[in-house]
Amino acid sequence: MVRTVGTVARGIRLPIIKAGDDLVKMVIRAIILSAKTEGYLLRDQDVIGVTESAVARAQGNYVSIDEVAVDVSRKIKGTEELGILFPILSRNRFSQILKSIARSAKKIYLQLAYPADEVGNHLMCLEKMYELGLNPYLDVLSEARYRELFGQAVKHPFTGIDYVQMYRELVAGEGAEIEVFLANDPRFILQKTKNVLVANVHNRQRHKRVLKQFDPQIVLGLDDLCTTPLKNGSGYNPEYGLLGSNRATKTKIKLFPREGEKFVQAVQEGLQRETGKQIEVLIYGDGAFKDPVGGIWELADPVVAPAYTKGLRGLPNEIKLKYLADNQLQDLNEEACQKAIKEYIREKKVDLVGEAVSQGTTPRQLTDLLGSLCDLISGSGDKGTPVVLIQGYFDNYATE
Repeated sequence: MVRTVGTVARGIRLPIIKAGDDLVKMVIRAIILSAKTEGYLLRDQDVIGVTESAVARAQGNYVSIDEVAVDVSRKIKGTEELGILFPILSRNRFSQILKSIARSAKKIYLQLAYPADEVGNHLMCLEKMYELGLNPYLDVLSEARYRELFGQAVKHPFTGIDYVQMYRELVAGEGAEIEVFLANDPRFILQKTKNVLVANVHNRQRHKRVLKQFDPQIVLGLDDLCTTPLKNGSGYNPEYGLLGSNRATKTKIKLFPREGEKFVQAVQEGLQRETGKQIEVLIYGDGAFKDPVGGIWELADPVVAPAYTKGLRGLPNEIKLKYLADNQLQDLNEEACQKAIKEYIREKKVDLVGEAVSQGTTPRQLTDLLGSLCDLISGSGDKGTPVVLIQGYFDNYATE
């Protein structure tokens, strides 16, 4: 029989997950039930993705705002002021963290990147910025100057939130002072204070290194907070700290899952026992893609896949079929063309980097590609499919 289908991805429904649930058993049971009910077979090299929020929730990996405040106070001990550098503009990602910090310091200096944060949330109209002759590499805007140039209310087009106002009100609501300014040179904050919390995600290590060259008193990142349990049973993440966290309730923050390697290994081993198949497993968070309309980069987590089984290491090694079709195969009939393509695939080099036949196949990590696909399938709304099954991903045109 001629094969007519390549890669297939399915969202797998699970019950609502709560702290303390045995998520390993839930995932295995759901996968086996789905295959039986929907009438498909599980195969070697299938991939199962489990969303990070499900893993963290089952772990009970939460901290309260007060617990974060205690950790901040402990790590900035001896100072009453703190600079916060380049946080993303988000109710879900940063507002609760900011409230915690405001409970720990009497004065906050908040330096925001412009025209947008690192994931593309804009503080101003880009065209107007250029019309005004602003140089984002050099110009520093006080909050008053920002309002003078762009208006007393600058609302995000998707959320309708004025983030400068929201962050100001959050800090004031905790009884602390705040000074807000917009500048893209991370060193500028040292003119205000020598105690800095680097609050961005993807450039945090570089900005920490830059600041430490100028003899600050304290330089921390979000990945330095909540790295150990503050009390028995409280959440923590030794690798990422508060990075990848989300608002859970008015008083609680859900952290990125910890000990992910143990989880993916347990799911893989359980499925091996139940099905006899070698199935790969990963935990995924935000996908690594950018919305072409709003300009928002989805990846606000520190990584796409914080844990995965060893079969998912590495990069794809693929031939560009369009290149072959336009060059070596353009004069062949359909049957000869299919035969030639399969021969090219079977005989391709182990490493195609730099080869003409692979041009245009972006060399991204397998886990980034698979995690992004999982995120697109499951979404973050009401689909109810925190597990994704991907089949045929490692197949190619020559696979029968």
